[in-house]
Amino acid sequence: MIRHPIAILVLLTGLNLLNYLDRLIVAAVLPKITDELKLSNLVGGLLATIFLLGYFVASPVFGSLGDRRARKGLIALGVALWSIATFASGLATTAGGLLVARAFVGIGEASYATIAPTIIDDVTPPEKKGRWLAVFYVASPVGAALGYLVGGFIEKHWGWRTAFFVAGGPGLLLAATCLLIDEPPRKVMKEKINLLQSALVLVKIPLYRRAVLGYCAYTAAIGAFSHWAPTFLYRRYALGLSTANFFFGLITVLAGAAGTAIGGAWADRAQAGLPRADTAKPPEGEAPYRDESPERQGERIDRAEVVRNKLAVNVLLRVCAIGAAVGAPLAALCFLSPAPKAFFGVAAVCEVFLFLSTSPINAVILRAVPPQLRASAMALSIFAIHLFGDLWSPALVGLLADHLPVAIAMMALPAFIALSAFLWWPRAREAT
Repeated sequence: MIRHPIAILVLLTGLNLLNYLDRLIVAAVLPKITDELKLSNLVGGLLATIFLLGYFVASPVFGSLGDRRARKGLIALGVALWSIATFASGLATTAGGLLVARAFVGIGEASYATIAPTIIDDVTPPEKKGRWLAVFYVASPVGAALGYLVGGFIEKHWGWRTAFFVAGGPGLLLAATCLLIDEPPRKVMKEKINLLQSALVLVKIPLYRRAVLGYCAYTAAIGAFSHWAPTFLYRRYALGLSTANFFFGLITVLAGAAGTAIGGAWADRAQAGLPRADTAKPPEGEAPYRDESPERQGERIDRAEVVRNKLAVNVLLRVCAIGAAVGAPLAALCFLSPAPKAFFGVAAVCEVFLFLSTSPINAVILRAVPPQLRASAMALSIFAIHLFGDLWSPALVGLLADHLPVAIAMMALPAFIALSAFLWWPRAREAT
């Protein structure tokens, strides 16, 4: 049995890395898939959309099952399912077969992504929860980059189908290993949460609403960019697919890590000296929120505290807006670059600025709402950014690329980034 918390963390982090590798392997070999199966760019974009649809449908199901049944078995089932579906992707001979396989990859990954963090939270010492979850989630950009690197390398030497076979194989072994986890006792919530009622309150909070809307536009751009970048390099510059994947993957992991670190440090510094306030201004006509913390239970929050909290949220939104405002023209410059070296040079700087918002935007989502609604605020934001963001943007870019030069089709992405900067930029009227 696997009982040591660090061993459980290592296993689940390794699976998270493999999770994102499987997810991005399609983008790495997409030009070869579309050429061999004679797919339109729209269908190529739908490969990302169908994955997210499977993910959406299955996430609440696995979340509910995870509250009532043994979690390690559900994780093992999900890992095995996504691994088999990834392997099956390499056997597809039609667009329909490939779309079905990618839908099942999304269903399998939904089990893992929904349940694995709860086990890590249960086994982590209280004083280390932030660091251990950071270790778990850093596997996301690293795994995504490996999807490009591994996919490009294998495709060059053995073809695109083999890339899916290699990506799907390790998951079956690790799925069996998950069954050896000595699962910790579950933590059961004492109260049921009315998600619809919480959502209706959240959407009436202006700062939260703008933060999520901006995040939707941002996610639309990032999702389409990650899906189409290797194809763009392959078609616009006639760059070898393995070369395109190698350099884009390398830039993604380095710039992503740098931008995330800089954004987090900038956000901490920007908030230095600002008070912690545990409420947000209620919608017009409603009573003020009350702080439910034990030491201040039922105490009315005065307007000064509300104002201070809104100032803190605006400081964080400004960091996000600056990153997007600088990133938008740089993204446009990427797609208009006359040579691949210019693209990679500009893309490296662009991605640093785009990843600045990773930490601050999540802090905004938590701080802009009353404390009793923070979990609901995070859940609603995740649902929204995918439904209104990267669920449809890869397909939209594909549709544009069917009728326009690929460089022009990709120009939709800087427009989305600019929209996120506009939505995130603080409004003076919301600071008081």
